[in-house]
Amino acid sequence: MTIKVCVCGGGNGAHTLSGLAASRDGVEVRVLTLFADEAERWTKALGADELTVVVNEKDGTQTEVKSRPKVITKDPEVAISGADVVILTVPAFAHEGYFQAMAPYVQDSALIVGLPSQAGFEFQCRDILGDKASAVSMMSFETLPWACRIKEFGRKVEVLGTKSVLAASLIKGTAKTVDPLSTLQMLHGAEPVFRLAKHFLEMLIMSYSFVHPAILYGRWGSWDGKPVPEAPLFYQGIDQATADMLTACSNECKEVANAIMAACPGNDLSDVKDIYQWYLEYYHEDITDNHDLYHAITTNKSYKGLVHPVKAVDGGVAPDFGNRYLTEDIPMGMIVFKGVALAAGVAIPNNDKLIMWAQEKIGKEYLVDGALNGKDVATTRCPQRYGFSTLNSILTGKK
Repeated sequence: MTIKVCVCGGGNGAHTLSGLAASRDGVEVRVLTLFADEAERWTKALGADELTVVVNEKDGTQTEVKSRPKVITKDPEVAISGADVVILTVPAFAHEGYFQAMAPYVQDSALIVGLPSQAGFEFQCRDILGDKASAVSMMSFETLPWACRIKEFGRKVEVLGTKSVLAASLIKGTAKTVDPLSTLQMLHGAEPVFRLAKHFLEMLIMSYSFVHPAILYGRWGSWDGKPVPEAPLFYQGIDQATADMLTACSNECKEVANAIMAACPGNDLSDVKDIYQWYLEYYHEDITDNHDLYHAITTNKSYKGLVHPVKAVDGGVAPDFGNRYLTEDIPMGMIVFKGVALAAGVAIPNNDKLIMWAQEKIGKEYLVDGALNGKDVATTRCPQRYGFSTLNSILTGKK
């Protein structure tokens, strides 16, 4: 049996996944990229050659994987029709266009994968696919499996590092699909080892979309508007007050998870953990001082040298609030969590404080007097936008 896989996107992740998946026996890869003339450029760049994925292994060696997608196209009918697996490897703001493009052609037995998904993936998928949404299965990954960079567009991509473990959630549809976990593992290879989360809301809540806004607020919340000499360290430059804010927001995540379990027995969100424990699990090899959250972040070697997004101004630099840390993490993260919290009846004042500050910085209006009725809510993925305003509708997808 040949497994037909459609990889959506044309960036670093799409290049990597297309190359790895196409190298597997019994796998046919179609690439769908809707962006401008990207499909045409990729096809022309590749010509009659193979796509090369250079993998930097953990032992310091390099492995080259060569393969070739069957087709690279902008036509969703060609790419989606008959596909067993459809994998979106594009930013969250682009998901809507791909859902709309696949809707007429996706088969009931398809497995639709967000790699990564970001918060609200399932709500948007259910809304756009309509009646088909109950048949297909949806899988959401927390992040990309690798750090990867295109070396030569359409021809060569390098995997700089691969995660050891990666979690995904699954909502099974009524139609039978390929086995989700083993199929995705086969397409990627031995690492990362994929782990199935207990509940899709676990993934949404533990996306911790408050992290970047909280760190920005901690540094620039009381900024006097004067330029600074250079970009401050981002993670390793936080203070104790920022660590305390991160803990407070994390505690609110736990409160929402507990409220959902109490109100809707049978929904297991017991694996939602506080952010300190998450850091100890995922970065234990990189943290040199783990006695509290502040030190776990500031001594995390993987954050070395990472600085705040800034822009050059007269006299130095100033914060760049137009960065994705706010423009994506608020509408595609914190606002989605706020929607779930509202449905669960749980107040989240610390998260609200960050949202109110951030929406002003990016010139948007989502939250007004504690309610999601701002003029820009329709650009977010909060469940209320799609008509999922109760816990039952959020959990079942039935409005």
